Amino acid sequence: MTDLDIDLVLVPVDGSEESHEAVDYAIALAAEYDASVHALYVLDEEVVRAIDHGVVDESEVADDSEAFTDSVARRAETAGVPHSNSIAYGFSTSVKTVHPGSVVLDTAEELESDFIVVPREPVSGDPGEVLGKAAEYVLLYASQPVLSV
Repeated sequence: MTDLDIDLVLVPVDGSEESHEAVDYAIALAAEYDASVHALYVLDEEVVRAIDHGVVDESEVADDSEAFTDSVARRAETAGVPHSNSIAYGFSTSVKTVHPGSVVLDTAEELESDFIVVPREPVSGDPGEVLGKAAEYVLLYASQPVLSV
């Protein structure tokens, strides 16, 4: 079996229950390899369009994503794992190639992530649960190892 050299685990999240589970796996993996965790909060098409049209206040979205990433930080700190986070639009009204899967992979490359833990099932269709739809894309095209949970 090949030993992995992991310094940074990327975990894309969207606020769903599946995201919480993925975070737990990412933290456990990071703890095992003495690595850090980066939570990427990905906004879906509905949220991005609502922000663009002024239907949803961007500060409310920021508050929701901050609450989630704060929970990630608490869990990582409890496990003694260094952590960071960011937020990204998983959809663009002006750039066709921007979708959740591409945003995850672009972020993985920018951060030089060594491993990705992505939530996958089940996709309920609830607004905000965008990553289940992107998991297959990440699994197909990632240059890093991927764990889909």
